[in-house]
Amino acid sequence: MISVPPFRAERLLVLATGSLGAAFLPYWLNWLRHGYGQLDVRVVLTRSAERFVTRQAVAAISGKEVPLDVWPDTAEPSSPHVEYATWPDTVLVYPATYHFLSRFANGLGDTPVLLALQCTSALIGIAPALPPGATGSYAYRRNLAALEARPNVVVADPVPTLSTHTRKRDGLGAAPLFTLIEQVERLREERGS
Repeated sequence: MISVPPFRAERLLVLATGSLGAAFLPYWLNWLRHGYGQLDVRVVLTRSAERFVTRQAVAAISGKEVPLDVWPDTAEPSSPHVEYATWPDTVLVYPATYHFLSRFANGLGDTPVLLALQCTSALIGIAPALPPGATGSYAYRRNLAALEARPNVVVADPVPTLSTHTRKRDGLGAAPLFTLIEQVERLREERGS
């Protein structure tokens, strides 16, 4: 078991997007449960994340319903985006795809969680998982700068990994969850919250 860094979050919302790294989400949720016993964790998956991990697997580990990040088709008595914006004190996007980063950095709010992240004062940690060459692209650098300018957002550098397409070590996987947590806690200290 990986040792756990200090983490002062009490209510954590985790969004997993459609990267192969979402397949490891059950491991990390189990690690969170064992390392931070009092932490209240809720998980939301994007539709594309379901290609790599099932809501049933995540629900079995988290012990809670795992909704999709989509607007309800039926009339709901509550507003999921308001709940996602106000309930957590910390949000982790793990892993975050290039597509998600672009949408978030450009102010889009076309899903409940994305709209919540545009409106929340909670700390937001993002762990990108990117295709080969992505970090050198103009659009990525521009989007990264926009996210780093936000006072409540921290972005963990992706780590070199084996690309499932090229079969070379030119892919960029999400940083380990403990690395993202350490960066979120540094941001929390800087903000004095």
